[in-house]
Amino acid sequence: MNDALILNQLLNRLWAQYKKRVVYAAQYEKMVEEHGGKALNDHIAFRTFNTEVGSQPAGVAALARIFEPLGYQRKDCYVFTDKKLTAWHWQHKTNPNNPKIFISQLEVSQLSAEAQSIIAKAVSSAPDLVSPDDLRLLVELGNGKNIHEKDAEGLVNHLVKFFSRPWSPPLRMRVEEINKESQYAAWTLLHGNSVNHFTAYINEQNVGEWPDIEATVTALRKAGVPMKDAFEGEKGSKLRQSSTKAVMEDCEVVDEDGKPGTLSWSYAYYELAERGNIKGPDGIPTRFQAFLGEQATNLFEMTRRS
Repeated sequence: MNDALILNQLLNRLWAQYKKRVVYAAQYEKMVEEHGGKALNDHIAFRTFNTEVGSQPAGVAALARIFEPLGYQRKDCYVFTDKKLTAWHWQHKTNPNNPKIFISQLEVSQLSAEAQSIIAKAVSSAPDLVSPDDLRLLVELGNGKNIHEKDAEGLVNHLVKFFSRPWSPPLRMRVEEINKESQYAAWTLLHGNSVNHFTAYINEQNVGEWPDIEATVTALRKAGVPMKDAFEGEKGSKLRQSSTKAVMEDCEVVDEDGKPGTLSWSYAYYELAERGNIKGPDGIPTRFQAFLGEQATNLFEMTRRS
């Protein structure tokens, strides 16, 4: 099997898992298909800690080593000073229908000493769920080689498991404490490498009744989907975004007495993105494919738990 087939299997598995957790995404897909359209995702987002994370590489490198051998190329960098975040996005080199990958990392060294200590203790147990054999197979795929079907099956299974929380459940009191300083940190302690969100690509949904993001959001609201109050980006601009509200989950934690417990916390929302045109290098209009920092900042807040 080649890199394209393995990437397709991985993305389909992650999408299927995400739809089970975020029912709004499944509802959107069903509505689009019932109207003769197709649900295509614009991008997938992930969150990481840029610090020592057990046996796993720090920050975005832990995920980039998976996507780059499968055909992705790193593009623009985005700095969110107030949130102490740095992010990059990746685009597939040959298939524009593959979703872009947006990976952010919390610059842990910029947090308070107390917050740094909380994160360090929580993630120190993290194993690297990508094995040396998995990395070897990814290198072969990145070099244009095919791998045996049995190896491919094992690789995809291992990679799917990687997109989870690799460390032990955190302490309830520590999650609640660090949330006061960084809701991003609290979310990542609870969810680890899990998908943060998928994003509907409104330009490609091909539903006549919903020609734009406004009409799509209106239809979702009428169907009972809780939506973000305001749009990000002006009408006719190069990027307009909205999203559902985030679903809540009972997350595993450890209580003060050392016993296992659960903590109700936000997991993920389903984002919607509509892209406008910009002037290309040759002067010909081309669809904007990057991201806008201010808008992304506001969307980060959709997982805030007060």
